[in-house]
Amino acid sequence: MYAGTTIRDGSGRFIGVHQKIDRVARRNIKPILPDWCDFPDIKNILHFEGKNGPDGVKRKSPAVDEPWHFINPDDPNDTALLEMIDGHIGNLVEALRTNNSERAAFEAAWMAHAITDGLTPAHHFPLEQAMAELRGGEGLETRTSILKKNLMKGDNGIELIKNNWKFWGAKGMMTTHVAFEAGVASVVAYPRFKDAIPSDDEILQVKNHGYREYYLDQVHAVASMKMYDNFSKSGWTTELAWQTNHELMPIIIKSVMLGWLASIWKLEAEKSES
Repeated sequence: MYAGTTIRDGSGRFIGVHQKIDRVARRNIKPILPDWCDFPDIKNILHFEGKNGPDGVKRKSPAVDEPWHFINPDDPNDTALLEMIDGHIGNLVEALRTNNSERAAFEAAWMAHAITDGLTPAHHFPLEQAMAELRGGEGLETRTSILKKNLMKGDNGIELIKNNWKFWGAKGMMTTHVAFEAGVASVVAYPRFKDAIPSDDEILQVKNHGYREYYLDQVHAVASMKMYDNFSKSGWTTELAWQTNHELMPIIIKSVMLGWLASIWKLEAEKSES
């Protein structure tokens, strides 16, 4: 999802979708937080978005510890993103336990970023596999510069042009990806999403069965909407815009809130046992 530019601190703070989601989730979670929990405020969370967020890492050091927030809803073995989110949940528990406010803000921001990307329809497209095919089988680890990241390969001049057109041309893979996320950014700019609050049943599911089960349910719910397929065929429509604001965004915001709460509840359980 779009997080604004990654050029400076605070980039995208006013128009970035990730920042918008973080703001709403932090505002909506406030009444749910237990009194003992000193959860990071939104200013500190947003510090780890934009330039200091996962997208900033992609710009500064391609292929070096680069977060890859894609998930295939149809592949039960595609668990890399799920494990990443689990890691952030555990790390946030530790940061809250030790009153490490800076680390807590970092984990909250990067967890929210991963959760959001995994629920973004464009991130369900197997982009890595498609890019590897256009680069002669080379994977993410070989794209160690901005040029290598953005230039597809070819055995000859014609194939080079053809592969780059498939990626960057009209309705190309990356062109479509960027256009979808830019459209989301414009659609969600003004609504406040006050009603994006987890239900009692959703809270109980996370408390009783863990966050991963809940998150996978949301991944499959988003995939079933076929939003990216519909966008690829027809572009942005009023129906797709409505669906983004009334279905997709509430799912994402609630999922971010419940990811943060999963850490708090884990720590709360530890406190009650000690």
